[in-house]
Amino acid sequence: MTPSPINDASCAWEQGGPERLYVLTGGRGASGRRADIDLVTLVVARAAGRPEMQPEHASILRMCYWPLSMAEISAYLKLPFSVVAILVSDLLRDSLVEVRASVRMEGIGDPELLKAVMNGLQRL
Repeated sequence: MTPSPINDASCAWEQGGPERLYVLTGGRGASGRRADIDLVTLVVARAAGRPEMQPEHASILRMCYWPLSMAEISAYLKLPFSVVAILVSDLLRDSLVEVRASVRMEGIGDPELLKAVMNGLQRL
């Protein structure tokens, strides 16, 4: 016995099919304007969720009471990173979250100095 097409559609919706992702992002894609964030960018809520908010926006605000990386948010929501990036960009635009960029290796300094520090720490 094969399931009806209605059951297939609702199952795809629950599993994050393209229709659901389209609705969540309002049809916006990765090519649209979004904040410069990556998988290790930390997100911290600056406000509480409101009843009129999209449920995913409210979930992000609840879970980001303490800093979470974009990868963690994506995993907890079971949504692709690209979708979460658009949702966090919405919250950032409305000043409901703050994002903190990850530490870039370019700004660390001389590799020889880092090796010397590592060797010194290992001798302790």
